[in-house]
Amino acid sequence: MTESDVSAELNELRRLADAGSADATDELIQLAAEQGNIDELRRLSDSGNATATDQLIEFATEQDDMDELRRLADGGNITAAEQLEELTAE
Repeated sequence: MTESDVSAELNELRRLADAGSADATDELIQLAAEQGNIDELRRLSDSGNATATDQLIEFATEQDDMDELRRLADGGNITAAEQLEELTAE
């Protein structure tokens, strides 16, 4: 699969997800997580998708991305706050 094929697939998944397709949203989250696409996970998380938020927290924790965890914690996410606390305690 070429880069343009991947880009076209992402665009189609975004279109379907934005139109309310739960399957497309799930697939988009999985693809973004596999690719480490934090921007896509953030976009989906910011739109209220809890699964994307969980994936974003997991990715940020693995990458020691304190800024992302802090952003989520500041937005009221308890799990992000707990992860941030654990990482800063180490």
